[in-house]
Amino acid sequence: MTGGTGPYAGEGLSLRPWQPYDAPAVLRAFAPAEMSRQSGRPVTSPAEALDWIADREKERAAGTGYAWAVVRDDVVLGCVAVTAVNHVHDTGWVSYWTVEGARGGGVAAAGVRALARWAFDDLGLHRLELGHRTNNPASCKVAERAGFAVEGLERGKLRYGEVRYDVERHARLATDPVNFD
Repeated sequence: MTGGTGPYAGEGLSLRPWQPYDAPAVLRAFAPAEMSRQSGRPVTSPAEALDWIADREKERAAGTGYAWAVVRDDVVLGCVAVTAVNHVHDTGWVSYWTVEGARGGGVAAAGVRALARWAFDDLGLHRLELGHRTNNPASCKVAERAGFAVEGLERGKLRYGEVRYDVERHARLATDPVNFD
């Protein structure tokens, strides 16, 4: 499935492609300084939010990335994505975020589990990777709850401003037992 309605994530959550009418939700999601810092580019206006959504559609059309809005009753609670899709090696990079009001409720983990099933079953990927700053234990819990095993530490990988951060790498394979539960 590369378009249309996305996978069901359980607990009333589903994944769907981003739509232009989601621009206000994207703008609110990127308003906190931490989210803005990690976005790689500013998302501070309705036009920039529309550009962010358009970029997700370009990735989808090119087959290099698939970002899904995580929704309940069509209210955006977050985003899960598999990007850097490589069909030579059947790999992809997973990322996720939730809006402030949805944090701690299992939204990200449920979305990442659904994304992984979709990436293995529909995209035919074999390996999914993700990483989080070591000072972000909440992100680590999402990875673990989504069935991603810790693989190691990448020292000084990320730089925000003048500060460098270590990243813990996680991965999940299509052949992992978690996929057959």
